[in-house]
Amino acid sequence: MNNIDRPEACVTRRDFMKSTTIVGLSMAGAGMTIPVLSNNRILGANDTVRVGIAGLRVKGAQHIDVFREIPNVRVAAICDVDTEMLAREKAKFTSDGETVDTMTDIRQLLDRKDIDAIVVSSPNHWHSLMGIWACQAGKDVYVEKPVSHNVWEGRQLVKASKKYNRIVQAGIQKRSDTGLVEAFNYIREGHLGRITLARGLCYKRRKSIGLSEGPQPIPKNIDYNLWTGPAKLGPLMRKSLHYDWHWQWETGNGDIGNQGIHEIDMCRWVMDETGLPKSVTSFGGRYGYIDDGETPNTQISLYEYDTAPLIFEVRGLPQSPQLEAMDAYKGVRIGVVIHCEHGYFAGGDGGGWVYDNDGNKIQKFVGSGGVKEHAANFIQAIRDRDSSALNGQIEDGHISSALCHLANISYCMGTLDSPESLQKNMEQDSDILDAFDRTQEHLMKNDVQLDKRSIRMGPKLMVAPGSETFVSNEEFSTAYFANLLLRREYREPFVVSEID
Repeated sequence: MNNIDRPEACVTRRDFMKSTTIVGLSMAGAGMTIPVLSNNRILGANDTVRVGIAGLRVKGAQHIDVFREIPNVRVAAICDVDTEMLAREKAKFTSDGETVDTMTDIRQLLDRKDIDAIVVSSPNHWHSLMGIWACQAGKDVYVEKPVSHNVWEGRQLVKASKKYNRIVQAGIQKRSDTGLVEAFNYIREGHLGRITLARGLCYKRRKSIGLSEGPQPIPKNIDYNLWTGPAKLGPLMRKSLHYDWHWQWETGNGDIGNQGIHEIDMCRWVMDETGLPKSVTSFGGRYGYIDDGETPNTQISLYEYDTAPLIFEVRGLPQSPQLEAMDAYKGVRIGVVIHCEHGYFAGGDGGGWVYDNDGNKIQKFVGSGGVKEHAANFIQAIRDRDSSALNGQIEDGHISSALCHLANISYCMGTLDSPESLQKNMEQDSDILDAFDRTQEHLMKNDVQLDKRSIRMGPKLMVAPGSETFVSNEEFSTAYFANLLLRREYREPFVVSEID
């Protein structure tokens, strides 16, 4: 069973974007304005950096713990639209004899003149807007991955960081993992020869989110208007508000934009590719169950780069219905395999191993995952007022996030096709055929039989050189409609505006 034949299971061609211009940041209906402030106070080594954290459920709770451990940093305020989450995290401070201010509206947090920096760990559809607002309010920003919900707004965040001279760290924490830094330097120094293929993997169990029977009740402890923010305000059409938003297009980006951005960023990093690819193709489906999820739980994406191809694979189903364990490729479930002429690197969170082409271990690289180091790097850059010292440059965060969005656009522009047709279309690419053959075997073990209309096959979309748009030579062509999906329609007053 699968979702691929449900018409609502994918964003399709829409009548996008009424041009919206706002002067300043007038908060209609909230009685608030976020002014553009200068907050460039010089912080010495012993001065306290006061941090506010927005979004607390999982990653935000981790950030609270991490930032509280950094010397001369105080988590002074926490923000979440869920009052239960606020109470849960405030209790940690109270039990330690500390105080922390709580609020439900990010605009209240940004209005605080005593807050130096904001950590954004909200759902994806809020990331860019919170980051831009923070820059305009004179705050430095640590924005979680993906840094955007769509390509266009991610570029606006990059522009805002420069226009308002803010320190903006992207939550691509693997770039602070010392093991990966050493391993990728080893590869770039040529010890394994030329990179021939960079492969990212997200084999991560994702169970069905269930099938709702109409609109679901909103928990009383949640301000749903604020939770929805820039997205379309509609009824809750899934059983759980929290986390399962990842699997609906209005708020999430699927696992390629959830977990996959880390591995895509690692692939791009080791190849030293600084921009978008020449082209992107993506295909797959949502298999194994019928539920309210819209994003694929099985997806293969191909990016064309000068250095080497980049392939990313998503699998949400287990090895078989009888097992919860996940498949692995060369020992990796969540991570990267960097294929080179004379061997390969396999690893991810916390480093990995270099192997020769016969699978013999050559060298081990050990890291910590980079979470604590990434936060400390952010704080030091704030003290030094030096954006160039950031390990997670916002430009890199934007480009890697954009790669996730480009693949999803190709997928969403796709048509339902057969395995035979896909194999014929991809017959010149042995790496993609290998990935597909392994995926098809994986699905069969999960009792999923692909038939003539079971794969959403996305078109190959060419990226216009020097731009963040697709090559579109004809009006109403596939690429024309794909370009409409590079940005979204925003709900006032939660509007991402053009940054000059």
